[in-house]
Amino acid sequence: MKGTYKLGMLLVIGTLAVLLAGCKDQSTEVTAPVEVSSNKTITLTAQASTLEVKDGVKLPVWTYNNQVPGPQIRAKVGDTIHVTLKNELDVPVSIHWHGYPVPNEMDGIPGVTQDAVVPGKSFTYSFKATVPGTYWYHSHQDSVNQVDKGLYGTLIVEDPKEKYDRDYTLVLDEWVNDGKSETDSNDMAGMDHGNMDMSGMSEGGMEGMDHSQMGSDSKGSEDSSMAGMAGMDHDMSMYNIYTVNGKAGASIPALEVKQGERVRVRFVNAGYIEHKMHLQGHDFKVIATDGQPIMNPALIRDQLLAIAPGERYDVEFIADQSGNVLIDEHGVDARSDNMRVAIAYEGNKGKTSPSDASQSFPVFDLTKYGEKRDAAAKLSLNTAFTQELTLRLNTAMKGGKMVYMINDKVFPDTDPIPVKSGDKVKVTLMNESKTDDHPMHLHGHFFQVLSKDGKPIEGSDLVKDTLNLKPGEQYVIAFEADNPGEWMFHCHDLHHASAGMVTEVNYSDYKKAYVPDPSVGNMPE
Repeated sequence: MKGTYKLGMLLVIGTLAVLLAGCKDQSTEVTAPVEVSSNKTITLTAQASTLEVKDGVKLPVWTYNNQVPGPQIRAKVGDTIHVTLKNELDVPVSIHWHGYPVPNEMDGIPGVTQDAVVPGKSFTYSFKATVPGTYWYHSHQDSVNQVDKGLYGTLIVEDPKEKYDRDYTLVLDEWVNDGKSETDSNDMAGMDHGNMDMSGMSEGGMEGMDHSQMGSDSKGSEDSSMAGMAGMDHDMSMYNIYTVNGKAGASIPALEVKQGERVRVRFVNAGYIEHKMHLQGHDFKVIATDGQPIMNPALIRDQLLAIAPGERYDVEFIADQSGNVLIDEHGVDARSDNMRVAIAYEGNKGKTSPSDASQSFPVFDLTKYGEKRDAAAKLSLNTAFTQELTLRLNTAMKGGKMVYMINDKVFPDTDPIPVKSGDKVKVTLMNESKTDDHPMHLHGHFFQVLSKDGKPIEGSDLVKDTLNLKPGEQYVIAFEADNPGEWMFHCHDLHHASAGMVTEVNYSDYKKAYVPDPSVGNMPE
């Protein structure tokens, strides 16, 4: 697979600029609201379009079904989902079902589980809805670019035991708008995030450079070997518009509620920056993370949900306020002002409360929330594991480029994790980067978080598929090898993944029938 990946990279790099330029001529404009599909059979068409994120601000985008986000796919436990991807773009695409334990051949990873769907062709994904919760889908072909352009949507698998009066999904994202005309902005949106050489760059030349060289919204050099690079490697200021469901600020539709209703809000971070979200005026519960339920969640108030790239948080509250309030981001600069969603009470014509982002609230600590389940039925620090390993996550300059490493190696030269069905695997994750967050995402499996910085998890058993590590943090996680295949394990700041922070979990007892086609130009990251 590694050899195929390298060959695919060479093919795609040589043709990417021509292909992207061709997409401009077929653009239409996103006009329809985000739709919800409860059909178990759906077609998603990848196509170029233009998205008006707010009055007078239009961005060139790539869409599923001319929508950003793409249609929300809703199913019930027990349903079999069939999704046909049709490609009307001029570049290959795919669909990955983020967080969902699909069969390996349905995981949507070009060069690993399938060939990317080339222009004019289609591919049908089929899998059974077995686990309820909040998930999402996105392209995994050249994903740092394609997700950034809008190729994503949400997947909701409903639990028949759960009933809500209102059920809203809020997809968080960031965009580049350089203030030029819509036509000029096509050039900005079409740039390659994954292959630009940083050598010779100065801080003044930051705008428009390779996104894969940048981490979170912090700034600074990684080590003394990066002299002269300070302020470059982590500058995410090019993302100057934040959106919720493809809209910004006053253009975001309000969440309508009635007094006394039980309301569920599903937060999905489809971007590359952590967002701290606040629910004004209401007590609320965090009922799930990454689709997995929290045991006996307590009511909390005025705490910020720090939602990292790829993560999902589900909250519920009772609509018991007398006036309209906001869900707003508490960020560090004006970009956060775009993430303000009104909760509008039926019949209340008064003004919505202003943002309270200037106030200081504590960040919600998931590791100390909820109650333990039956310890005997789950993995724990005392489990007899089949294998134990450590993944050290770090950042460095190599050959004039910023790279993101696992155990000092860059994908596709990282060491895969070998497993066989039935194994119980313990992984120690260590973030040795000085300024970068690393939201690590494991495909095809849920993992249990056992400890943070040497201390056992105090609250509910914490089951996730994406876990954000701040600089210096260390987590111990564990998973059961219960889904045979070849699976990616990577940072979901896709800039970091495209620059090397990827490994694989490979089953020794899995025989893959798929053989990559080297002419397609598969780009799994």
